[in-house]
Amino acid sequence: MKFTQVFLEAIGYELPTNIITSASIEERLKPLYQKLFLQPGQLEALTGIKERRWWNPGHVNSREAAKAARKALEEANIPPEDIGVLVYTGVCRDNFEPATACAVAAELGLPPTAMIYDISNACLGVMNGVIDIANRIELGQIKAGLVVACETAREITDIMMDRMIAEGTMNFFKTALATLTGGSGAVGVILTNGSYGKEKPQLKGAASMAAPEFHKMCRWGFDRNDPPRAAQMMETNAVGLLTHGKELVAKLGRAFFSELQWAKESVDRLISHQVANANRMAILNALGLSADKDFSTFPFLGNMGTVSLPITAAIATERGFLLHGQQVVFTGIGSGLNSLMLGWKW
Repeated sequence: MKFTQVFLEAIGYELPTNIITSASIEERLKPLYQKLFLQPGQLEALTGIKERRWWNPGHVNSREAAKAARKALEEANIPPEDIGVLVYTGVCRDNFEPATACAVAAELGLPPTAMIYDISNACLGVMNGVIDIANRIELGQIKAGLVVACETAREITDIMMDRMIAEGTMNFFKTALATLTGGSGAVGVILTNGSYGKEKPQLKGAASMAAPEFHKMCRWGFDRNDPPRAAQMMETNAVGLLTHGKELVAKLGRAFFSELQWAKESVDRLISHQVANANRMAILNALGLSADKDFSTFPFLGNMGTVSLPITAAIATERGFLLHGQQVVFTGIGSGLNSLMLGWKW
């Protein structure tokens, strides 16, 4: 995939005010740690995550996504009536139906001509939303589009911590460990055809790769036990995901560099989906990039699912890590397995 007419106007984001440390999670899991003879500090040591943020109980996903979107619109100085498409791409939604995008669009006052719908693809959702809108811009269907998402980790983490204590086994602890990395946040990403008169990062191209044979390695959904022991269940084969995810990213990297005719040495900066330290190093090694080109937020924000990558890019920009003229790569991987890379001229 190559693009010539797509520009990143703004990324707006919202972060919860509740800071949840790994130490506080381990304190809640103290009965399990004592039973399994685990020492405090294991969670941070295994993941590299010191803290993450959670919304207040009872928060509304669409409301937080609308706040983030409004920030992006204000930063870009683009009126809501110019938005031709709004797509909500979070794993977490307000309801099965209608599309959570509808509530966001109502909050923002988008015109009735705007297309409004949801896209879901695990942690890759926002990346898929960017491609969806980029294609519409490239085809001349719209001049501006908005990708929004909100993720919440409080509820599923609470459920899984209770289950970990109730099960009391090392095997269940390992299966549920990835849940404890979860953070929360909301994002709004505006893409345009560049007609707003400001020099912005340009999307040059993208490549995707899938390995659906590994779709059972990570699952978040209804508890399938008979009888169910909780409303939801999250289970992850962390070692398998890391191994096969690295293989997938390596294949994707070769396809991406070939498609864009970029050499890996020409990549100035990398922004990847934020999971944990082992995943960060696996992506860097798979792509043959050095750690100084990477910007990470997982140590203090955890794994925020679909919003991790765009929020990390926004923070990297605020801190002067992403600069005008650089060649920047976004890479994401989601349960499925699916992976996507975007190439930008910043």
